[in-house]
Amino acid sequence: MTRPETPEAGGGPKLPPGFTAVLRDSVGSTSDEAKALAAAGAAHGTLVWALEQTAGRGRLDRQWQSPRGNLYTSCILRPDVKPARAAELGFVAALAVAETVRALLPANVPVTLKWPNDVLVDGGKIAGILLEAQSGPNGTVDWLVLGMGVNIVAAPDNTPYRAVALQPLGGVADAGLVLELLYGALAERLDDWHRDGFADIRTRWLTLARGLGEAIEIRQGDQVVSGRFVDLDLDGALVLDTVTGRRRITTGDVRFAQVMGA
Repeated sequence: MTRPETPEAGGGPKLPPGFTAVLRDSVGSTSDEAKALAAAGAAHGTLVWALEQTAGRGRLDRQWQSPRGNLYTSCILRPDVKPARAAELGFVAALAVAETVRALLPANVPVTLKWPNDVLVDGGKIAGILLEAQSGPNGTVDWLVLGMGVNIVAAPDNTPYRAVALQPLGGVADAGLVLELLYGALAERLDDWHRDGFADIRTRWLTLARGLGEAIEIRQGDQVVSGRFVDLDLDGALVLDTVTGRRRITTGDVRFAQVMGA
């Protein structure tokens, strides 16, 4: 397959039907660019791809280091659903990222998912996923911007967690290839979600879930909830067995048993 390796290369990336690319060399944030396009009426499937971000961010407004060589992209989706259902798209995106990096890594390198939407390779975070949405007057989502960053040549070193990148782990890839594989996988998983709802996505996610059946901690601000991770609820909430009974967790940061106290 002949394809560009950078946004400047002729012809643009090869994308699945329904997706079109806006190519940039450097932006503050691909998600901010996509949000502006969405507010101006850009169509479902419009994506921004940049070689570099100068103000990238992840969940909880954490800074996302964005050197050249990694993938930075944000896509406009118009799912026409209530905000609670739109949140399921974080799991859709996590599956697409996991399938993409799995296809590029040696078979012996483990790929798992950490609730709610982290993708782990060899136990380290390899990608960032950020959902930002705007509701319309009828209570459904007018647009949702799905930001996805994948570490390819380098991993951030300013994070509170271990981060990894594809190439140092044996992955043979560049940003153009990762972009094409990622949106191909995303299109397939979005089709599943539209056709079958969250049930199939939930089943797929659980097969890759790290820590399922194990003791974990959930940090919620200054509070910590401990228990055994037993399920993913039908709406994407994490289900935890605690000493005081079963609890549904809808927000928080997960820590696994082997790193508790580290």
